[in-house]
Amino acid sequence: MASIFSKCAAAIFVAGSALLSHPGYGQLKDPVIDNIVKEETDNSQLQVLAHELFDRIGPRLVGTPQMAKANEWAVAKYGAWGIEAKNEKWGEWRGWERGISHIDMITPRVKSLEATQLAWSPGMGDKTITAELVILPDLTDSVAFQQWLPAVKGKFVMISLLQPTGRPDYNWQEFATPASFEKMKKERTAQQEAWAARIKKTGYTNRTLPAALEKAGAAGVVINNWSAGFGVDKIFGAYTKKIPTIDIALEDYGLLYRLTESGDKPTIRVHTESKELGVVPTFNTIAEIKGSEKPDEYVILSAHFDSWDGGTGATDNGTGTLTMMEAMRILKTVYPHPKRTILVGHWGSEEEGLNGSRAFVEDHPEIVQHIQAVFNQDNGTGRVVNLSGQGFLYSYEYLQRWLAKVPGNIRDSIKTTFPGVPGGGGSDFASFVAMGAPAFSLSSLNWSYGTYTWHTNRDTYDKIVFDDLRNNAILAAALAYLASEDPATTNREKSVLPVSTRTGEQIKWPEPTKSIRKGGLD
Repeated sequence: MASIFSKCAAAIFVAGSALLSHPGYGQLKDPVIDNIVKEETDNSQLQVLAHELFDRIGPRLVGTPQMAKANEWAVAKYGAWGIEAKNEKWGEWRGWERGISHIDMITPRVKSLEATQLAWSPGMGDKTITAELVILPDLTDSVAFQQWLPAVKGKFVMISLLQPTGRPDYNWQEFATPASFEKMKKERTAQQEAWAARIKKTGYTNRTLPAALEKAGAAGVVINNWSAGFGVDKIFGAYTKKIPTIDIALEDYGLLYRLTESGDKPTIRVHTESKELGVVPTFNTIAEIKGSEKPDEYVILSAHFDSWDGGTGATDNGTGTLTMMEAMRILKTVYPHPKRTILVGHWGSEEEGLNGSRAFVEDHPEIVQHIQAVFNQDNGTGRVVNLSGQGFLYSYEYLQRWLAKVPGNIRDSIKTTFPGVPGGGGSDFASFVAMGAPAFSLSSLNWSYGTYTWHTNRDTYDKIVFDDLRNNAILAAALAYLASEDPATTNREKSVLPVSTRTGEQIKWPEPTKSIRKGGLD
């Protein structure tokens, strides 16, 4: 079966490539496409939108006032463009609001530290705590750990590995000797394995250990979740309920660790503020341009609206959000009467499991069964360079036909893969694919996304590449227009999936996963 699939896939891919290389392919013209390009070129609103969303509103963690403010802002923005929009409730979440953080080293010298409390970390009210640091020791087993545990009372406990280098591998590769680079990697691997074993011997995991330290009376939990780049950490959520959990940047974490390890007994002063807001409603922002001939058939532009809050969520997924907002603005301007309804979904709580989009497909089967196509963007600021057929057998036929009219300078950068393999959960398009709807990821050029901006404290406005973003807004608007105009309905027939090279078993189509309608409350 695998060999038959491979031959079919190759034949389909070649057919698509032949279409792309046809002599007249690049000369296919469409006045609406020309107007889409002109509107974005002459009147782009991307920088204005970025400033309003990232600088003024900021990060959009589910359950926070900033997320609610972003929902309201988007509805108002669409309204100003003459586009009908609403916030549609899909669930409830733990309400929480981040406050200020001040974390300083007091002894053996004074230094302000680069650090932040984790999302949903409990606040300290008016309290400021100055206390000594201790490092999680390497003990023989969980019994020994329980005997040691009372020693954490009143102290900040460091539970992350001391990284052997703060330089990313590409920097070592450029400047180190090959022998030095290999030596560093070997030592680092050994240290990582030893630290993992140290955690395991406590009888807890990285997830459950903070709660055990909290119960034992620790003043707080101190971590470093380095993202393998200069000055960048991943910022996720806290597992403590009463004491703060703080991430200290690698450079400062290493300083504190070495001082503690050498017996200098450093102390830090910590003051973190946050507010618990009870249970709050959560929303998807939905906007649409109603179809003039087939209003009950849908082309959907898709991007999640929420973010983690170490930075401002600029590239995850602010740039996807702005791409789709700008595409809708352009379409309303140059194509105000589409044949099919063009709907945009800005989903909530993607970061906790695609919850907003999963709720949408559960709540709107009447829309899902009449989807012409979904186009989702969610992996950074770069121009779109990959488009997979997501396992739909005949996706090559309509996607290539639509791509034929996309401007060559945009189209020529896009590698297509047909029929492809369906995505199981990486972003919101997967919620639709699991329901059998043709949904596609507009996958972007890397721009060091995984290391430097994805879920990090450096995901901020200055990382946006606006030339690439303009490229993507044109592409999204063009594809939505072409899918809307197409006289044919897209074929949903699924391909026979190949055998996984990893498991040796045939890949299965993803099944729908229920959304979490009440989150963060346990």
